[in-house]
Amino acid sequence: MTERITNFSAGPAALPLPVLEHAQRELLSLPGVGASVLEISHRSKTFIEIMDRAEADLRELLGISDDYQVLFLQGGSRLQFSMVPMNLLGEGQSADYLVTGSWGKKALAEAIKEGNTRVVWDGKSTGYDRLPTADQLDLDPSAAYAYFTSNETIQGVQFLDEPVVGDVPLVCDASSDFMCRPLPIEKYGLVYACAQKNAGPAGVTVVIVRKNLLERSRDSLPGYLNYREHAQHNSMYNTPPTFGIYMVGLVTKWLREEIGGLAAMEIQNRAKSAMLYEAIDRSDGFYRGHAATDSRSLMNVTFRLPGDQLEGKFVADAGSAGLTSLKGHRSVGGIRASIYNAMPVAGVERLRDFMLEFCEANR
Repeated sequence: MTERITNFSAGPAALPLPVLEHAQRELLSLPGVGASVLEISHRSKTFIEIMDRAEADLRELLGISDDYQVLFLQGGSRLQFSMVPMNLLGEGQSADYLVTGSWGKKALAEAIKEGNTRVVWDGKSTGYDRLPTADQLDLDPSAAYAYFTSNETIQGVQFLDEPVVGDVPLVCDASSDFMCRPLPIEKYGLVYACAQKNAGPAGVTVVIVRKNLLERSRDSLPGYLNYREHAQHNSMYNTPPTFGIYMVGLVTKWLREEIGGLAAMEIQNRAKSAMLYEAIDRSDGFYRGHAATDSRSLMNVTFRLPGDQLEGKFVADAGSAGLTSLKGHRSVGGIRASIYNAMPVAGVERLRDFMLEFCEANR
C-alpha cells in the first residue's frame, strides 16, 4: 500500500506528513554528517545541537522561562506515575489527586505505593464523563503537590483551564494534549508528556519541572529515577532516546514554521473537534457523546451508537473508506476519534461526512 490512510489512532498516533517526509530525506544521512541520526553518538556536536534546538523550540512555543528545566526522558507516563511521587512527595507529606478517568486512576495506584495520597475528586460515579467544578475539589493547602490529567484519552474529557490549587505545586500529565494549545507554564510545578500523541514517536518523554522543585529529589533515589540527576546531566544521565528527540525537534519546527505557533494550532483543533461534536449533536440521538458538553476533549471525540452491532458496522465501513483506528478503548467500547495536531482538517471533514452518511443509511 502506498496511499496513506486517515489514521485516528489514539497513540502511537499520526505524525505530521511534512515531519515524516523530512525524516525520510535525512534517515540515511544527516546533512553534512554522512550518517543517520540513529547511528551518531549522543555526545556528538551534531546531536547536542539537535537536542538544544528541540529544547529551544519547546521553550519558545510554550513560553518556558529559565525557572524551569526541560528534560528528555524515557519510560512514558507509566514511569512518571512513580517518578512524580518519588521526587516530590516528602516523608510525612500527602499529595492531592484529581481522578477524571483511566489514566488518573493508574497514576494514583502507583503514587499510593510511594507515600500518602488524597483523592480530592473522583468522577467514577458518572462514568468519568465530566470534570469537577472548583467548589467540588477537597484540596489540602499543605499538600506536597496536586496532580491531574489534562486530557483523558479513553473517556474524552479535557481540562481547558487549570484547576486552581493555590500555592500547592500543580503537576500535570499532559501526554495527550501537549502543545495542542498555549499553556501558562508559570501555573505549574511540573508538566510531563509521553510524545506519541502530539509531540513525536513513542520512546521519549518530555518533563518540564520548576527548578526549585528539583531540591526535593533525594540522594537515596536510584539514579535514573531522580529528576535532579537528569537535570545535572542535561538529559544525558544515560543514552537519551536520540531518534525520538530528533523527531520532537521536527514536530516543534513544524508547529513554529508551518502552523504558526500554538495559538494557531488551538484554533485549528477547536474547529476540527467542533465538526464532529456538531455531527453528534445533530443526529437526534443516533450518536451519543460520552463526555458532558462542557468537558469535551479537543483531542479525543468519544461516542456511542445504538448497539454494539451497529458500532461494529461503523468501524468496519469506516475502515473500508480509509478511516481507521476508530474503535473505542477496550475498557469502555464505543467509538473514539483521536484528532491530535497532526490530523489535517480534511481528514476530520472526511470523518464528519462519513458520520452523516452512516447515520442517514442506518437510522
